[in-house]
Amino acid sequence: MANTSAEVLALLRAGGRVESIDALAALPAAELFSGVIEPLSDAFDPALIPAYVDVFSRLMERAVPSFSAAFLTERYEALRASRPSFEPSRVVVLSRVTLGADVAITSTFLAGAMQRWPKAEIVFAGPPKNFELFSGNERLSLLEVRYGRGAALADRLRAGMELAPLLADKGTLVIDPDSRLSQLGLLPLADVDRTLFFESRGVGGPSDSLVSLAGSFVGSIWGIEAHPWIQPPAPDWVPRADVAVSFGVGENPAKRVSDAFEQDLIQGLLDRGLSVLLDSGAPGTAEADRAAALEAKCRGALILWSGSFAPFAAAIGRSRLYVGYDSAGQHVAAACGVPRVTVFNGFSGDRFLARWRPDGPGFSRIVLPGEDVWSAIKSAIL
Repeated sequence: MANTSAEVLALLRAGGRVESIDALAALPAAELFSGVIEPLSDAFDPALIPAYVDVFSRLMERAVPSFSAAFLTERYEALRASRPSFEPSRVVVLSRVTLGADVAITSTFLAGAMQRWPKAEIVFAGPPKNFELFSGNERLSLLEVRYGRGAALADRLRAGMELAPLLADKGTLVIDPDSRLSQLGLLPLADVDRTLFFESRGVGGPSDSLVSLAGSFVGSIWGIEAHPWIQPPAPDWVPRADVAVSFGVGENPAKRVSDAFEQDLIQGLLDRGLSVLLDSGAPGTAEADRAAALEAKCRGALILWSGSFAPFAAAIGRSRLYVGYDSAGQHVAAACGVPRVTVFNGFSGDRFLARWRPDGPGFSRIVLPGEDVWSAIKSAIL
């Protein structure tokens, strides 16, 4: 019997079934998601979708006794085929929770909805910090949802369950771009016939990006061309720099290369006479400590940004070049057409790399650990 998250994941990848979820349900939520749930979705393998649905629906049934795993599974199958055809008075687009995914994917659905229904109310449901990336557009409003990525499973489910009554109006269309608010479609937030679901894990070929897949989906459903975008408030006090840099990795330290790599990169940019704006992340975090150490060690025009992400995103849009790890900054640069060099490390496979590459206009180069980052940077700025 598979008991650890690694054993469960290996079993599911081999086509097996977890007969008892007792051991999984006993895991801390952080290990459950990082060890089983997220690897199933990050594989972008359609063959693993039934395993995800089976395991997670039973975990939901256990966490919320009013849920039935059989009902959730049946509803999910209906949701995959749902193509609502009514004219909504309100369209609610669910956040993908992470900043980068909201730029790369959610923003395309927001753009498509605004074009398709010019008189409807268009609502972004998600965290305020994510909404700030688009809040400069007066057509959008915020339905605030607080989702704790480190919270217990029951608390994560509760965030969606508290949202559901706010989506009950029959004139409301819900667009779900494979959101964690709905646990990738499994949590019943609205009637199936009022929900448009983009199952991002089950579409596309090996080399397709999520940007292109979301755009193709919007085009096929609504006959509209839509692309990623941002429109944050852009006050004049946001610093300008030649190069915007982010070494943020979210909650995945495997994305980092090393302290030495980061210092050499920043100092190399400064030595070439380029001003650098470095996102220092949230105060009190390890990322903020590393940024402060870089500021102390590096010589030249290095500016630290310690505010919220949306103004930094505006600064990326004004820069000549963006450099960073696989994170939100690369998708902002792609949406703005800013030349970008992205260092990918610790990713789960080639399909993950293809899906999350910063796809958009302008120069883009992906660098893997051990490859020459400077040749890519020279190509980007010359």
